[in-house]
Order: sequence, then structure tokens, then C-alpha cells
Amino acid sequence: MSGVVLNKIVKKYGALQVVHGIDLKIDPKEFVVLVGPSGCGKSTTLRMIAGLESITAGTLAVDDRVMNKVAPKDRDVAMVFQNYALYPHLNVADNIAFGLKIRKVPKAEIRQSVQEVAEILGLTDYLARRPSDLSGGQRQRVAMGRAIVRHPKVFLFDEPLSNLDAKLRTQMRAEIKRLHKRLGVTSIYVTHDQVEAMTLADRIVVMNEGRIEQIGTPMELFNNPANRFVAGFIGSPPMNQLHGFLEADDAGPVAQIGRLKVRLPKSEVLENQNGKPVVLGIRPEHVTVDEVPGSFPIRINLDLVETLGSEALLHTDLDGMTFVARVETLGEISHLSGVDTLHVKPDLLKLFDAETGRSLSVDARTGT
Repeated sequence: MSGVVLNKIVKKYGALQVVHGIDLKIDPKEFVVLVGPSGCGKSTTLRMIAGLESITAGTLAVDDRVMNKVAPKDRDVAMVFQNYALYPHLNVADNIAFGLKIRKVPKAEIRQSVQEVAEILGLTDYLARRPSDLSGGQRQRVAMGRAIVRHPKVFLFDEPLSNLDAKLRTQMRAEIKRLHKRLGVTSIYVTHDQVEAMTLADRIVVMNEGRIEQIGTPMELFNNPANRFVAGFIGSPPMNQLHGFLEADDAGPVAQIGRLKVRLPKSEVLENQNGKPVVLGIRPEHVTVDEVPGSFPIRINLDLVETLGSEALLHTDLDGMTFVARVETLGEISHLSGVDTLHVKPDLLKLFDAETGRSLSVDARTGT
């Protein structure tokens, strides 16, 4: 199987640089998701891998072969687009087979390949239909079938689910995950939806303004964000970020967040940093209504209870800062309207430098 290596890849449009020397190694059979806000360079990076955009500087290798000057048709990669890109006058079978016909593959082999792919994707009963007779999810499966039938070294997905409704997106995410498990082809997937990234990826690459902010497994990024950008982008709702400053007493450093004081473990990073502005990160999922062993209380002013069924989002005010908690409802929300105190276990907190945004790699231990 084929791996993909990007070495100091740069993309410029005239004087405008949109990708700033990124390095990325994707292992064979790995499913990697590039995620980030609009304009961060993720789709441009994918199109450079596909050969649809030229590379200004750096090298791109697929299966140890440098691809910078190789034409898209000779790269042995298959791309699935956001807009399906199906031929409306061809039926499903002919759309899937189109690439094979262009390559002069024998008709018998084409028929067999189309049947196999149709069975994998549940399209056997739709082979005679045209795209206009299909639902959005079925059209996307046809687009995937056209890529699969080529048996490429690498699959590229450019926001393939963006045009689908919420229910279909959920179904198609599961189908893509099962498909990757079955085929085992190296896959690179671009999305702005962090939920898609978390559910699909073996590893996530978080991009911002043409640079890679962090690479890791979904849970690595969720539990240990490298900076405030990743902390705010990964997770739904995003991590609460509370501004304050460092103090110190005889027992060690303390984060002063409004009226809240959180004692931190002693660390060289925090030595002689009195008055240093910091940001305390608290995941909404790590907050409880009821006191748990080792937790400390946070007094809040409840603003809104947003019901999600099995869970509810508590929108609160903490010394003028917005704070969101995600709590279980257990089938009832009436008791949540009177909540004035939340509880947090200090070992789940994160601390960031307010000026650079970088993680200070220190976990709080006890609250006061």
C-alpha cells in the first residue's frame, strides 16, 4: 500500500502565499482528515496532492515517488468532490465505469468491476437510473463508486458530505468509515466540520492560515490541544477559555480567574511568572452539576438551558465570561433551571499562555 509524504510544501498565487511550508507524513492504509476553517489551505493542499494545483516549493511523494511534475491522470489517485461531478446523461453503471472506459479496459472486466463496486455501495438496484433519479446520498455513493472502481493508491475526499442534510451526513460518515475498513486504501479527507473529523479520522491535521497547528488522533487533540486555536476548534461545544493571571504563594502557583482560584502543580514553566496572563481551558463535558470526589466548585449565573434530549447545554456567566457546561438530563431538565454551582475536577483543566496561545503543559490539581 502507498503512503503520502509532504515535505515543506508551499503554495503561492503571485505574491499571496496560502500554504506555508507544511510537513506531513501519511502512512499506508491510514485515514487522515485535514480540518480547519474556510480559507485555511486544506482544500488547496488536497488539490496539490491530486495534481489539480501546482506546487510552488517543496516535494510531494506518493509510494516513494516524487509527484511534483507528474500529471494528475498518472498519479494513481482518485478524488471525490463536494458536488458529485456526475454525468447527467449517463446512468449509474456508465458513470461508475467512465474512467475505466477512458483507459480502454476490456468490457467484460468493466462489467465485473462495476458489479462488485455496486454491491459494496448498495447500488445494484440503481445501475440503470440516471443521477436525476437519485437522492443526494445515492449520488454521493455513485461518485465514490467511480473512484473505488479504479483501485487507486490513494483516495482524496474534498468535503464530500457538505451538500447532504444532517441525517444523510451521519449515514454517509458511517458508510465511508466502513468502506475504508473494508478496502484499506490510504485516504485523505478534507472538511471544515470537526465532528466529521473526530468520527472518521485515524489522525487529524488541524490547519489555520496555511499552517499546521497540530497533528494527532482525535482523542489526543481533544484531551491535549497544543494551543488555544485547537482547543477552540476541536470539540462541540468548544472548550471554555477563561482569562486570568498567575499568582504564587508558599504552596505554589495559582491561576486567578475572576473570583475563582485554581491551584496548579509546581513547574519550571510557571516559576517567577507572577502576573503573567493565562487562559484556563475547561471542556464543557468535564463539568458536572453534582459534586464529585476531588472536584472544586464554580459559582455561576445561569443564563440559558439548551435541551438536546439526553443532554443539555447550560449557558452561564462567570465573572463576565461566557461558560458552557454539557450535562446529562436523565430524562428531566426542571432541576437544571436552579443550578448556581458547577463542579470541575482540576486534573481535567488545561492552561494556555494568553499572549502566544500555546499550551503551558500543566494540569491543575486542587481548587481553592
